[in-house]
Amino acid sequence: MLSIPTLAHPLLLDPLLAGWLQEDWGRGDRTSEALFDEDGPPARGNILLKEPGLVAGLPLLPRLFRLIDSQVECVSVVAEGSPCASRTVIATLYGPVRSLLMGERVALNLLQRLSGVATHTHRYVERLEGYKARLADTRKTTPGLRLLEKYAVRVGGGVNHRFGLDDAVMIKDNHLLAGGGIAATVARARARVPFPTPIEVETESLQQVEEAVACGVDIIMLDNMPPDQMEQAVRLIAGRAIVEASGNITLDTLESVASTGVDYISTSATITRATWLDISLDLQGLNQP
Repeated sequence: MLSIPTLAHPLLLDPLLAGWLQEDWGRGDRTSEALFDEDGPPARGNILLKEPGLVAGLPLLPRLFRLIDSQVECVSVVAEGSPCASRTVIATLYGPVRSLLMGERVALNLLQRLSGVATHTHRYVERLEGYKARLADTRKTTPGLRLLEKYAVRVGGGVNHRFGLDDAVMIKDNHLLAGGGIAATVARARARVPFPTPIEVETESLQQVEEAVACGVDIIMLDNMPPDQMEQAVRLIAGRAIVEASGNITLDTLESVASTGVDYISTSATITRATWLDISLDLQGLNQP
């Protein structure tokens, strides 16, 4: 059973939702405002999943439509994170028809994108059953959608890596080139960052792994190493740091990486290679409940 995370606090998320509505509306919904009065008759709508997948984003619906019209009622028919068959009604909306239509596109865009990410993430998570490695995402996200795409990864069973540059010290290849190597770069970072900021170092060879262990870093990333070399690195680290594998991780290579004994496997593919699920809003007419 998946553990469903909590959405971001309204102070963080509601301004994003309002901005996406403003982007879609511009100076107003010419069609709906021309055809329907603000206090016009209510309508019922079904949100329909049109292909099989994991549903994500349902808790967004009441928050989104509350910004449009407090009269709109949103009811989830299935639980967040549920695997659903094609033609499943996943939620119902009831309220003034104009309000439903003004929020339709933004609501569907978010549900389609997040459900796609959750579904694709879950494919990876299922492959890791029986291994200790956990699946993590990266900062390769759609600008403006990071909070929600990373939320969808968690709905799919993955865990989040850094949300931003302020979460941890992560020393990568370019930092090492500019900083004069692992020992010098780690020492400089440790002297300047506040306690208890974790320090992670990206390594590409067993020699770099040895240097990172000697520096006492918290996390060692094994970047683009073949599985046999990763296995040697895990033995070398011997529990003295958390071990993360990264670089060109796909569904085809996932299990060979997990079998090396790493603690985490990070990949951007759960987000960057996820496709949208097909979801629609079908109005059932201007009926009373």
